[in-house]
Amino acid sequence: MSGLGRAWFWVPGTYFAEGGPYAVVAAVSAVLFKSLGMTNSAMAFWTSLLMLPWAIKPLWTPVLDLFGTKRRWILAAQFAMTLLFTLAALLMPLEGTTRLLVAAFFFLAFASATHDAAVDGFYLIALDEHGQAFFAGIRGTFYRIATVLVQGALVMLAGWVESRTGEIRSGWCAALAVAAVVMGILSLWHCRALPHPDADHPRQREPGRLSREFLDAFGSFFTRPEILSLLCFLLFFRVAEAQLGRIAIAFMQDPRSAGGLGMSVEEFGLLYGTFGTVALTAGGICGGLAVARRGFGRMLWPLVCAINLPDIVYVYLAEFQPQSLWIIGSCIAVEQFGYGLGYTAFMLVMVAAAESSGAYKTSHFAIMTGISILGLCLIGMISGWVQEFLGFAGFFRYVMVCTIPGFLVTIPVSRNIPRDFGRKT
Repeated sequence: MSGLGRAWFWVPGTYFAEGGPYAVVAAVSAVLFKSLGMTNSAMAFWTSLLMLPWAIKPLWTPVLDLFGTKRRWILAAQFAMTLLFTLAALLMPLEGTTRLLVAAFFFLAFASATHDAAVDGFYLIALDEHGQAFFAGIRGTFYRIATVLVQGALVMLAGWVESRTGEIRSGWCAALAVAAVVMGILSLWHCRALPHPDADHPRQREPGRLSREFLDAFGSFFTRPEILSLLCFLLFFRVAEAQLGRIAIAFMQDPRSAGGLGMSVEEFGLLYGTFGTVALTAGGICGGLAVARRGFGRMLWPLVCAINLPDIVYVYLAEFQPQSLWIIGSCIAVEQFGYGLGYTAFMLVMVAAAESSGAYKTSHFAIMTGISILGLCLIGMISGWVQEFLGFAGFFRYVMVCTIPGFLVTIPVSRNIPRDFGRKT
């Protein structure tokens, strides 16, 4: 069997295993801890902190090149995630284990971030340029399929079990057990399906080489001429979304008497996890097509508006608290579609910056990704306290004010990117 043919046996599975755990930590953890009775401030703080491993991933991923092979790192991370899902499922029925669950999710995040780096590196050495191009869309598709299934079907499963047993812990126990089984099957499958590329071997450890490369990559990034405007963009472009993301989940679940919408876990999984995720994906696709057709310069400000202005739907939802799931679902879809559109602008700024990085394109892109996630973590950690002080309606109006920095930090970075960047010629 050709290398391209064999890749069908491992590319979809590895990127499914990449998207699923990330969705559990980034989104489902907030639903889970909120349904267990965690306050909004505590939920926002801990679930934002759980994203830290992805923010600091560039600090330890060079180790993957020095010790072991990418194939072994992938398998080790997948087995670790299987064990951590199993541990979380076993802890779930027990009272007073919330702190242990947070710890389990943190180690899950660390294993998932390591797995992401290993999979992306393995993809580059196991496939030639033709294979990489051929599977570029396929790997993204299976990543998104995993996201939809986790944020939608897995959350709905937890709600469905809760509605029949009367115990939300039983629901989450079942959902996490399913996640453990799926990850275990993928781990066993990849033991056989992953190839053994000749290039997959530890890099020769020369004294001081790793530290020199590491320092050179970081040094060349932080001495860029436009570093100040780039850092401001990475940290503050999504300052509104960093706060909205966690609190929107709490808003959906909190009772109407507390200003929320009183949705069940099952309803949340259907509307936010399924339709919202599909709208987010559709927005990303449309954003990419728009830039490919008209260029970065023409589409930049429409995309910046798209990621910020639809947040106003939450002001409407908090003020009027509609009961119709159709209305709520439509508002979620509008906001998520806009976020998908606008994220295209954010991604293209990083791509354009990486393209001008010379020999450190990959390193600089990883550093920029880490800084942007760090910004989301730090800002998201305080969002719960702000909401508890302002209430939901006041908080969402405050979020609209927080969209202003997104416009301001875009102005200087836009001057460094060619107007036709990204346009198909």
